[in-house]
Amino acid sequence: MKVVILSGSVYGSAEEVARHAESIIRAAGHEVRHNPRVTLAELQAFAPEAFLVVTSTTGLGELPDNFQALYSQIRDLLPAAWRGLPGGVIGLGDASYGDTFCGGGEQVRELFVELGIREVQPMLRLDASETVTPESDAEPWLAEFILHLNA
Repeated sequence: MKVVILSGSVYGSAEEVARHAESIIRAAGHEVRHNPRVTLAELQAFAPEAFLVVTSTTGLGELPDNFQALYSQIRDLLPAAWRGLPGGVIGLGDASYGDTFCGGGEQVRELFVELGIREVQPMLRLDASETVTPESDAEPWLAEFILHLNA
């Protein structure tokens, strides 16, 4: 299966989780594309069959700057070819921010609904106030995600 991993990161943690996810999903036998600076045209040319989005949250629950433009382009275009595809979201944040905890991930989940992408399992919420190893903390969730892709 062709899996695209999109990522939005401020300080690099989400990027590290995305790179780790890329190696795990590839080791499971899938074709994986992860480029934090991917364009919409490159994304469409890859013709993804599944989506994983790994994003941190900034400010008052917004997506990181490096993911904003692509997110907006996808939202404006709403590619019909992606309807019905499986997807998953890993959100990084800090629970001490209350209602905006993992707000970036929640925005991606809303976009999945608009696109018709099926979330195959609940979003993983990684709390920066509780973990210093988000990459390894994501592994059990990623194992389950891969099972859904293989089903």
